[in-house]
Amino acid sequence: MNDIYDEVKNRALRPVRENDLLREKVVIRARALSTEEAIGDPERDDFPLQKGRERLMQAEFRGAFGQAFSDHFGDFEGSLGEIFDMPLKNNYRRAVFLAALNAVFRHLSLIDHTVHCRDKGPTECAARIPSYILERFGRVKVTQVGFQPCIAEAVAKTFPFRLLDLDADNIGREKFGTVVEGPEKTVEAADWADLLLVTGSTFGNDTIGRFLTSKPVLFYGTTIAAPAYLFGLERFCTSST
Repeated sequence: MNDIYDEVKNRALRPVRENDLLREKVVIRARALSTEEAIGDPERDDFPLQKGRERLMQAEFRGAFGQAFSDHFGDFEGSLGEIFDMPLKNNYRRAVFLAALNAVFRHLSLIDHTVHCRDKGPTECAARIPSYILERFGRVKVTQVGFQPCIAEAVAKTFPFRLLDLDADNIGREKFGTVVEGPEKTVEAADWADLLLVTGSTFGNDTIGRFLTSKPVLFYGTTIAAPAYLFGLERFCTSST
């Protein structure tokens, strides 16, 4: 769904140009964080980061930090203008763009919660989600997209629940009373649900278009911080900094 990436660039360019950030040579550094750097010790061992399938790309811009999950990671150094000119044709480039945009918008005080929570943060954040969903959406059927274990465990205890994931090691296995389903079940699981609870990483892996439907969507995580601001998407991310 390349159109959404063109649109996010177009919308993001306005505050960037208003602050003359494209005209100056600003160096943005993104790097793959180790598991310990990214999430500390969350007292469990089933996070995607701990399995080595994904890493957090971190960009620093004038002392502000922004992050994005990616399964295709590495370092990057260049100007903000170069990043905006870069075709977002793979997960690595999209992660560089998203991490940089999150850092820039954090610097401009347009967004917050752009650095992943650590230690007990994931558990504390997940514990707040059921009451938030009840208050905002009622007692709904929830399909979660992306296996974030703390969130899945908390939501599955409170709501009728289905779980979609891309990781072949998870698909077909029972997690918290539900069997993890693969991407081929996306339409069915989305139709079944009253609410889609979607990882912001879908913006990085080019699957977000599958979940921008007429149904309510609640995104979670740091990756989608800037796009959520630009598109007015609802995001839940309470323990990040």
